Amino acid sequence: MGCPKNQVDSDKLVGTLTVDGLEAAGSPEAADLVVVNTCAFIEAARQESIDTVLALSEARRPGARLVVTGCMAERYGDELAAALPEVDLVAPFGTALTAPAAPTGTSVPTGTPVSLVRKPGGPDADRPVPSFDLLNLPRPPAAAPWSYVKVAEGCDRNCGFCAIPSFRGKQRSRSVASILAEVEELGGPDRTLREVVLVAQDLSSFALDRSDRSEAGGVRPRATAGSTRPIVDLVAAVAAQVPWTRLLYLYPSTLDDALVEGILATGVPYFDLSLQHVSRPLIKRMRRWGEGDRFLDRIGSIRKAEPDAAFRSSFIVGYPGETEADHDHLLAWIREARLDWVGFFPFSDEVGTYASGLDGQVPPELVAERLDECTELQDAITAARRESLIGRPVRVLVDRPGEGRTYREAPEIDGIVTVPADLAVGSFADLVVTDADGPDLVAGYRDTPDAPAGRRVPAAVGPTP
Repeated sequence: MGCPKNQVDSDKLVGTLTVDGLEAAGSPEAADLVVVNTCAFIEAARQESIDTVLALSEARRPGARLVVTGCMAERYGDELAAALPEVDLVAPFGTALTAPAAPTGTSVPTGTPVSLVRKPGGPDADRPVPSFDLLNLPRPPAAAPWSYVKVAEGCDRNCGFCAIPSFRGKQRSRSVASILAEVEELGGPDRTLREVVLVAQDLSSFALDRSDRSEAGGVRPRATAGSTRPIVDLVAAVAAQVPWTRLLYLYPSTLDDALVEGILATGVPYFDLSLQHVSRPLIKRMRRWGEGDRFLDRIGSIRKAEPDAAFRSSFIVGYPGETEADHDHLLAWIREARLDWVGFFPFSDEVGTYASGLDGQVPPELVAERLDECTELQDAITAARRESLIGRPVRVLVDRPGEGRTYREAPEIDGIVTVPADLAVGSFADLVVTDADGPDLVAGYRDTPDAPAGRRVPAAVGPTP
């Protein structure tokens, strides 16, 4: 459930269970062990996780065990176990999924630990430090031509609305050597991986927590001129192994010129910026950096360097203290920025965060109204930007039969491109956009004298786009 970072955790848990002798079942009804990796970021995500748990409890066959792990298990522990008697085991970070249920009167199930640290000051702070880290567990080869790769866990920031540091802990970055080894393993013996999507809670701060960052954890890629951030060197190193390298979750204050240049050098000019709002007073109340004009200036400078750069961001609507003027400012900014992709989320009051209980709460009906206004505006912008691509040549990575993406679309998040069904999965194809339908495109073979119809770039020999 939840974000791409959770998907990486799920892959690693699958790899661990496979090593333990289990095999993936074709459906929950056929499984001996059903595992739900939950999300606890906001209320809607928690509700979705609980609904999934209850649905799987109904679907599982008699005798099958149901295990709940992930962020909800870590954040709520005993409370979650008491609320879900259908579950056989609530497994916080640090507990094996095949562990026995907790004895009566104990707060944490016993088993093999799969996490690196405990959150400081928490009720489990005295638990022993685990012996190995979920972040560095091996993963099976990627089933698709692309894969997420999580380069760090936790976060050192203190955003007013976010509870993630309370249950994911401080930032802990991996070594470059371990990341590059995972990229190689994900491609398998045939090196079929075509795209790596780097993810972390605060990706652009990668390795700033490591005392050995000057040596990049044992591997020092070629330094980029003017580089001060290890993430720039990591991007260059990953890009040397796969045709496409994409970055998700960039904090705006750390998007310096060296990182922008490093992203552009990958051939995937895609910028996922964590902005959250554009009103300076509201951003300050969120305990974050920046304001709308600075964001526009940065986006403008990137577009000057690469006019076809794609941009994604997300915004919180209804944060405590958001005025009508703040909302109007956001709408005006959206019109001017004309980003390709934007997500809007209602403020979720997370217990234990700075924002919890702040004055100036926005009524739910007004939040819903503002969400609708933002979504309607951005949907029109996205559709217009997609329609502007009709007639243009594009290079497409084929994800599955009849479906692919250009660099403008992050997998599983943005729109898709419908492509000829005869194109091989994992291949790059040079096509032309023939139609647009909201966020999605249709692309077909070129039919021009200088580009023979159906000029395809096979997966095994395709040049780096």
